[in-house]
Amino acid sequence: MPSKLFSPLQIKSTTLKNRIAISPMCQYSATDGFANDWHLVHLGSRAIGGAGLIIQEATSVSPEGRISPGDLGLWKDEQMDKMKVINQFIIGQNAVPGIQLAHAGRKASAASPWEGSKKIFPADGGWETVAPSAIGYHDDETPIALDKTGIQKVISDFKSATKRAVEAGFQVMEIHAAHGYLLHQFLSPLSNLRTDEYGGSFENRARLTMQVLEVVQSEWPKDFPLFVRISASDWAAGGWNIEESVQLSKILKEKGVDLIDVSSGGLVSHQQIPLGPNYQVPFAESIKKEVGIMTGAVGLITEAKQAEEIVASGKADLVLFARESLRDPNLGLTFAYELQEDVKWPNQYDRAKIR
Repeated sequence: MPSKLFSPLQIKSTTLKNRIAISPMCQYSATDGFANDWHLVHLGSRAIGGAGLIIQEATSVSPEGRISPGDLGLWKDEQMDKMKVINQFIIGQNAVPGIQLAHAGRKASAASPWEGSKKIFPADGGWETVAPSAIGYHDDETPIALDKTGIQKVISDFKSATKRAVEAGFQVMEIHAAHGYLLHQFLSPLSNLRTDEYGGSFENRARLTMQVLEVVQSEWPKDFPLFVRISASDWAAGGWNIEESVQLSKILKEKGVDLIDVSSGGLVSHQQIPLGPNYQVPFAESIKKEVGIMTGAVGLITEAKQAEEIVASGKADLVLFARESLRDPNLGLTFAYELQEDVKWPNQYDRAKIR
């Protein structure tokens, strides 16, 4: 029986050659938001390696929205130049280039993992962070609660970054509303204690995400795929949960979102995540079945047969790989061999093809 994982996926005018996507993975290797040769090789090698969709790391819409000083950004025109080169290379490998636009909110201004991921305070070269409420991710910090002007700037920054993403040649857009970053911070009652129209009820907490979606759609081509990544659960008492995720996904579908990229966690340091293979897949399956929207599954999916089963059984439409693709840039080619699927290798590598 032909592999479902290696069947094409049509989303609007875009066809992915298979259901293998590379998750956005921060490389902490940019300077002032600019991509460089590291990003070209990192992203380009995974396109060579057979994945159908390559999503660039969480790319900040503003300097203060970066997770770390090494994050990519699209807050000025000059940052597009290298991304255009990278995207042209990805397209040349019969893969689709995507981008995840993000704002880190209170989790911004942190060091890279190999520097301890510690908060960098303004006195040490960092910057002031913002959030829906003046509640820090860590006890030793207090972000600035966004006022209406600050919220409008966030919305405007997403709009401008989307316009640049189109010009840079990206063909899939993902809005990052997961992992404890700014939009997720507004969604969750654990981090959003506002009493205005952006806090309290579900509708109010979802308002900023909807406003960002609206301005992204105003710039993003209507025939190009649009994803939203969510954390389906905060894994913490009183937090965002799967029921609210289903409710949000229904609204996103009505507003024209094509696929929900379903992750979880990241909002609070006291989360309790039951890690294990496929631990997030039930969330993707629930949203797909209850909402009738395409979903992407992610999280401790490491084997070809495991990924095949997820797609073949209808739990998700797409499988996104992060750490496993760091271990094996040729993940698509490797999985094709293991599932006995005869896929085209790059011409330059064909003489080494496993037959």
